[in-house]
Amino acid sequence: MSKPLGARGTVLFTFAVGIGLYLAWLLRDVLVVIYVAALFAVVLMPLVRGMMKLHIKQWHPSRGIAVLTMVLLTVGGVGAFLFYGLRPAFHDLREFMKKLPEEGPQFFARMQQVPVLRDVDWDDLQGKIQDFVAHSATYAVEFASGWAATAARVIAAIVLTGYFIIEGDDAYAWFLSLFPVERRLRLDQTLARASVRMGKWLLGQGTLMLILGASSTVVFALLRVRYAYALGVIMGLFNIIPVAGAMISMGLVVLIAALDSWTRVVGVSIFFLIYLQVENTWLTPRIMRTHVDLAGVTILIALLIGSALAGIVGAMVAVPTAVLVAVVVKEYAVHDEAIIESPHPVTAETLTLGE
Repeated sequence: MSKPLGARGTVLFTFAVGIGLYLAWLLRDVLVVIYVAALFAVVLMPLVRGMMKLHIKQWHPSRGIAVLTMVLLTVGGVGAFLFYGLRPAFHDLREFMKKLPEEGPQFFARMQQVPVLRDVDWDDLQGKIQDFVAHSATYAVEFASGWAATAARVIAAIVLTGYFIIEGDDAYAWFLSLFPVERRLRLDQTLARASVRMGKWLLGQGTLMLILGASSTVVFALLRVRYAYALGVIMGLFNIIPVAGAMISMGLVVLIAALDSWTRVVGVSIFFLIYLQVENTWLTPRIMRTHVDLAGVTILIALLIGSALAGIVGAMVAVPTAVLVAVVVKEYAVHDEAIIESPHPVTAETLTLGE
């Protein structure tokens, strides 16, 4: 049995906890990057293990080779998408910026025909856009400097994710060593169950992304929206950010559809509203309930808390974090009725004696 801390020990412990919380607040950005990297390492581990099971005669990839292969495939896919999918868009964007002083009034006149956008002050917006074009070089420098830190954090998170996957076993063993020996097995089994459910979250989220990307591509192609295939891919990829991702990508689609006609704007808007209802009322509850085993209200609360704490990044990791918390709480805080059954059950006789 451990000895009590005493007055001096209690003061020192409280002081140490206060210093730790203060340092955690100062380093919150770094801690968020570390947490996100560790979480995605856990989520991606099933894919890495699946690649490690591949055999080519007597050779099978190691964990490092599997991680490197995933990185190369991701970089190659992004590069191919930028080169083949977005190159026409970049070309048209440059031409549009050159012709904006001449064709800008026609574009804004077309936008004013959209019923939802009639109340917008287009003259003021047009002046701001022309001012943006005139000072585009200055804004580009400010944009680059403002996003440099964000890009550095993203790269750091990717590198840390790779390290956590490769050296995760050693880090996990060190983490378990912080707990008493008699409690390690239970904690290890609990975290293993959480890891399996978090991996299923990736499968469910990938399913939602694939459904949105494929359906968007088909609808955009039928409506003859510019860059239909590229926009479909963007819609699918951005869906990894719950709620906000689809809205941001749909705003881009509406803007591009407005370049041609307002009827296409109406068409893509109707598609988005219908899909939003189908996803929120049918797809997400069934897919996430099946893979993640969380109630819809739990997922919604997790998204609200995650976005409030860490913005878009918090929303991305909100659901797997909720899975982890749910498994831990169920193991350590929720008890079955059979376990908490009282050794002295309450009966009519005991109630009578109590009186």
